[in-house]
Amino acid sequence: MGVDKELAKKLLKVMMEIRQFEDTIMELLAKNIAEGGSHLYAGMEAVAAGTISMMEPDDYITSTHRGHGHAIAKDGDLKALMAEILGKKTGVCKGKGGSLHLADLSKGNLGANGIVAGSLGIATGAGLSIKMKKTGQVVICFFGDGATNNGIFFECLNMASLWKLPVVYVCENNLYGMSVSVKRASSVQDLTKKALAFDMPSDCVDGQDVLAVREAAGKWIEYARSGKGPSFLVANTYRYYGHSRSDPRNYRTREEEKFWRERDPIKLFSNKMVEQGILTNDEVKEINEFVKKELDEAVDYAINSPLPEPEELYTDLYA
Repeated sequence: MGVDKELAKKLLKVMMEIRQFEDTIMELLAKNIAEGGSHLYAGMEAVAAGTISMMEPDDYITSTHRGHGHAIAKDGDLKALMAEILGKKTGVCKGKGGSLHLADLSKGNLGANGIVAGSLGIATGAGLSIKMKKTGQVVICFFGDGATNNGIFFECLNMASLWKLPVVYVCENNLYGMSVSVKRASSVQDLTKKALAFDMPSDCVDGQDVLAVREAAGKWIEYARSGKGPSFLVANTYRYYGHSRSDPRNYRTREEEKFWRERDPIKLFSNKMVEQGILTNDEVKEINEFVKKELDEAVDYAINSPLPEPEELYTDLYA
């Protein structure tokens, strides 16, 4: 799949935005400017950037508890996302969702949630609505390796396959469900085999290679859009931070972390683009500096934004 300068800059910018956003969140948590739990996506940028780059603006995504990267890649506004995580009125969910519930229906982001495998039911329902309305859209459903051991995973894949729903199920296999290795949690190490029971096509891709992710995602998005039904894509990747900020990562070896750091998706892609003459080192630095400025502005905006008024507690609440 060919890459021109414009696409290279776009993919690199999105991955840098995700990385710097997550690094900034960690700094804000350390300073108690951001509060509560936050599950960071650093290291996994190529999956969100590559997959979502092949989508149409009106296509849908469903996300996970580790959802900042998906929100940014789906054309999310950095200022509004940062404000949401800081609980501010100017946030994308008016400060009421926070890190675990980022959503923006105007961008087709149906939302993150704190329930393992929670994205699967939402995505499958959205896929059914698309088929009934005949809108031609596609849903990308992101979830982690741990979700593939939950009952709703099998229920949704069965339903989607039976009804040929336009959903691409993307498993971000970062090797751990909290602290439990996928090798200890799943009787099947090749997670693509879990789709076989539903006669669903499956694929596996290097989740650190944004172009490989983009190519695989494009194939299955087209498959869904043409009415052939769902697919299951496993992207092997790695999170740099712990499960959350309280996680010391003592279940991982430093050798393992070093191995994955050497396969950093941003470095791999930028080096490749420079080697191929598509981007220059100066252009890579310019993008990085631009993103730094974006993040500084987003933090200032979020910190200086007002909190929601107590009177708004029940606004937009449906029960």
